[in-house]
Amino acid sequence: MQGQTIGGRYQILTQLGQGGFGTTFLAQDMQRPGNPQCVVKHFKPLSTDAYTLREAKRLFNQEALTLETLGKHDQIPQLLAHFEENQEFYLVQEFIPGHDLTKEIPPVHNPLSEPEVIKLLKDILLVLAFVHQHNVIHRDIKPANIRRRTSDNKIVLIDFGAVKQISTQMANSQGQATFTVAIGTHGYMPSEQANRTPQLSSDIYAVGIIAIQALTGINPADFGGQGLPKNPDTGEIDWRNQIQVSQQLAEILDTMVRYDFRQRYSTAASALQALEMLEKVPDTKIYKPLPSTRPKKVFISVAITAVVATVSLWLLQLQVSTRNFLTYEDSSNGIKIKYPKSWKIQEAPNLITKELVTFLSPKQSDADNFQELLTITIEDFSGTLSESQDLFIKEVKATLSDATIVNTSETILANKRANQLIYIGKDGKKSLKNFQVWTLKGNQAYVITYSAATEDYDRFLPTAEKMIKSFEIK
Repeated sequence: MQGQTIGGRYQILTQLGQGGFGTTFLAQDMQRPGNPQCVVKHFKPLSTDAYTLREAKRLFNQEALTLETLGKHDQIPQLLAHFEENQEFYLVQEFIPGHDLTKEIPPVHNPLSEPEVIKLLKDILLVLAFVHQHNVIHRDIKPANIRRRTSDNKIVLIDFGAVKQISTQMANSQGQATFTVAIGTHGYMPSEQANRTPQLSSDIYAVGIIAIQALTGINPADFGGQGLPKNPDTGEIDWRNQIQVSQQLAEILDTMVRYDFRQRYSTAASALQALEMLEKVPDTKIYKPLPSTRPKKVFISVAITAVVATVSLWLLQLQVSTRNFLTYEDSSNGIKIKYPKSWKIQEAPNLITKELVTFLSPKQSDADNFQELLTITIEDFSGTLSESQDLFIKEVKATLSDATIVNTSETILANKRANQLIYIGKDGKKSLKNFQVWTLKGNQAYVITYSAATEDYDRFLPTAEKMIKSFEIK
């Protein structure tokens, strides 16, 4: 197809790849100034009967709409066009200058260190969390489908697998679509996906496999063969004895690549939250034994460090549980909450943001340029709790720059079913981490938001949690 123009404007320059699902080309847009480059993906249905073509067209339009939505994220290629021509289907997407991760991890590159792997995991999961928020499964996460963008060195997720179903479907005599093969890549594809029932956690499996490959240098295609053995009874990958790795990271990776998808992290946000905690908790256990010639003083030091860390955490919890709390009550709005005596109250209702009251932590020093705060807001809302989640996420992204949702889940507030968000973002130049929980009563949403500088978030979280737990609605 080199030199051919499709869709009346996209001139094919060269072929980038070809597989059972279709062909990918580098093209240029002849109708835009400067003729910028783009990626054209060409798909052919297995059959051209009326049933199959009708289903293929429906599926194609549906997936194009999904890619249009996902492309709004800066680290996912934008969808530029989609069209049908001669009973074949074409997607046109933004071209991302850079290289894919096959250039950064074994066998091309040496195995990565543990800190490098943790950073890589976070970079991938931050983008994947956005995908999972839209209830979309990537289905084909592998190093070749993760690009490192030249302009800013950021991770970009490409080549979503769902649209490839167009090339793998046929229709039976009743016109029902059936798929001939599973979408995914051997080694990175878990069992449920191979059985054509992928889950959000199927993507988590693939990301975990990439991390194990980066650490061990062993190709996932060899897992269970000459590379890493699999337990014949459980199907779990036996990889820990290949490298020296911290216990906490090992446990996170084991959870990511569980054979049973129900035992993995359910979404990218959940896995990302586990990695966030990894940096906060002292870790002294290493799976691979240290050399026996190591001086005993080192082991004594490690033991003392572990004891001190444990005692410190215990004292922190004791301090929170016994601290002198006062009660704040607003009878006109029917709310009550306990707060530390040392915290200040800013009671100035805001008619625009609907903030009712804010509790400010004491300034720790003259250099403390952001005081941790907990704010109570009451907003008019007549929808359901599930509908409120999308609205709250949109508000977060509209308020904070570089906003990233770390976790979404259900919880309890004031003895009522509630939702919670954990998100990070920037307020000016300051990086903040926030914990937001809300419930509904009547036509109102009762919202509590704890905000702190990212580095201080965990320090004051136990206090914020105690305040939230004490919250009452009359």
